Amino acid sequence: MKKIDTAKLDRITAEARRAAETRNQGYRERALKIYPWICGRCGREFTRTNLRELTVHHRDHNHDNNPPDGSNWELLCVYCHDNEHQRQLEAQAGTGSASERVTGATHSPFSVLKSLLDDKKP
Repeated sequence: MKKIDTAKLDRITAEARRAAETRNQGYRERALKIYPWICGRCGREFTRTNLRELTVHHRDHNHDNNPPDGSNWELLCVYCHDNEHQRQLEAQAGTGSASERVTGATHSPFSVLKSLLDDKKP
């Protein structure tokens, strides 16, 4: 069996994290300058003390689509952001909450009513 080079994996992971953080800082800082510090879903307001809980959501879910005008971004609190991504995952999987999965009735309680009424006619 081939031995795993953990040092190489650690380097790759660290580089990926740094690249993601650099990318995030660029559009995050721009979004925070463009938009008010309010969650676009629940309306929660943010200050410098809790600003870390406000995230930038990409409307088209493409993290590389960062137009300078911010048209692909919306600021969401961490809870609404997680909820949005969960909804997307459920939509892709074809699942969702019971309210989203509307199906027709499988039982008709009055299906025999007509025949019962017809039997009582003289």
